[in-house]
Amino acid sequence: MKSRSRYLKEAQQIIVSLGLPRAQQNDRSALILLALLNLIPGKSWADAEAPLMGITPIMDWVREHFKKHYAPNTRETVRRQSMHQFCDAGIVLYNPDHPDRPVNSPKAVYQIEPSALALLRTFDTAAWHDNLPEYLAKRESLVERYANEREQNRVPVEIMPGRKITLSPGEHSELIREIIESFAPRFAPGSVLVYAGDTGDKWGYFDAALLSELGVEVDLHGKMPDVVLYFKSKNWLLLVESVTSHGPVDGKRHEELKALFIDSMAGLVFVTAFPNRALMARYLGEIAWETEVWVVDAPSHLIHFNGERFLGPYSGDS
Repeated sequence: MKSRSRYLKEAQQIIVSLGLPRAQQNDRSALILLALLNLIPGKSWADAEAPLMGITPIMDWVREHFKKHYAPNTRETVRRQSMHQFCDAGIVLYNPDHPDRPVNSPKAVYQIEPSALALLRTFDTAAWHDNLPEYLAKRESLVERYANEREQNRVPVEIMPGRKITLSPGEHSELIREIIESFAPRFAPGSVLVYAGDTGDKWGYFDAALLSELGVEVDLHGKMPDVVLYFKSKNWLLLVESVTSHGPVDGKRHEELKALFIDSMAGLVFVTAFPNRALMARYLGEIAWETEVWVVDAPSHLIHFNGERFLGPYSGDS
């Protein structure tokens, strides 16, 4: 039976042959590849499988079968420094069982791409040397095809007439679309989108220049609200939180946002958006006073939490 070190060396040889960058030509990526093939010691490459596996199960598999322990806080390293590159190269598929699964879902899984699996099953045979160049010649078109499929699952958002952006799939992006396309025209007509967060890319859309003109320089480590709208006719910045991300604008979040936008030359309005009233009911006790609540299933209504103004800034702002 081959030793564990032999399996590891062969997996690294494959990674090099497939043209992955030097940063991925290491033990970590080799072990991940072996896990994705369920190639436990004693199996041949012809026995490679294609299980659906999440990051934690992959790390557990590596510990069990190759005695390599990765601490829980290395999950992001595994995901960002190995798995992303495997996916970008078309070797591994992301959520093939459920392509529109939200990118931050704990149910996210990965699987060896079928053509790559067929190739790897021929490793350590004479056929490998014929199959490798054929696979590499076709891979570019495969990568493009999967990229197009991922793009089709993204959520389109019209940020102004004739101009759209797309956000990662999931209920969070669906709610952000409703905020921009339904809430803004009703309660801040003519407003301009300044920022829209994305679960897959923190800065889904960001007009940093406009925010700077309003006196706000955002620290990249500062936690932005999900949507920022500039209501020019009123000189207001609407800071909108989608409850599907980190909850409503509660007292703590209210203070965080005021601190983040303390230098704003525009008045600040704080809004929490909910997809429905049933979900809103669960958070009523947490919502901060002097904020607004908007619900998708009652889009023409706004709920005001106390204060002397209805949809307007406080603290002497106009």
